[in-house]
Amino acid sequence: MKCPFCGDPNTQVTDTRENEDGDVVRRRRRCVKCDKRFTTYERIDLKMPHIVKRNGNRTEFDHAKLAGSMKLALRKRPVTIEDIDAAVDRIEARLLAMGEQEVPSEKIGELVMKELKKLDKVAYIRFASVYRNFADVDEFSEVIREVQARPRRGKAGKAGPDPEHDLFGS
Repeated sequence: MKCPFCGDPNTQVTDTRENEDGDVVRRRRRCVKCDKRFTTYERIDLKMPHIVKRNGNRTEFDHAKLAGSMKLALRKRPVTIEDIDAAVDRIEARLLAMGEQEVPSEKIGELVMKELKKLDKVAYIRFASVYRNFADVDEFSEVIREVQARPRRGKAGKAGPDPEHDLFGS
């Protein structure tokens, strides 16, 4: 680390401490040449991939935009903010694990849909209706049938649509 006072590259670390969360390391340093002391902070700098939109434009990944779109789909649904944040974190982790510099926006949309399907079926359908840009009611009803066809939690051995809640009488 170069000394900010005299520019000499020879410095010594005299003390190292992590913050409470363990994501920042604070180091006290001393310059060997001028004997002045200074503090440095080390943080992890994860580089999220750029997003390639359908029209070919590229944009930086935006955590707030991703969380906002999920919160919009989950508006007035019984899902906690903690569950939403955890889902956003899982999506970001998958994007980082891909190791790509650029990711198509369609891939992010599919990851969001996968997370929403786990969190709340109504939010999943809301998001899918906008994301897939349904052209007619048949496409909409197909997604509803897909969600209904999955076995319901807590009802052992029951697969297929729930006749009491089947909107299309199938």
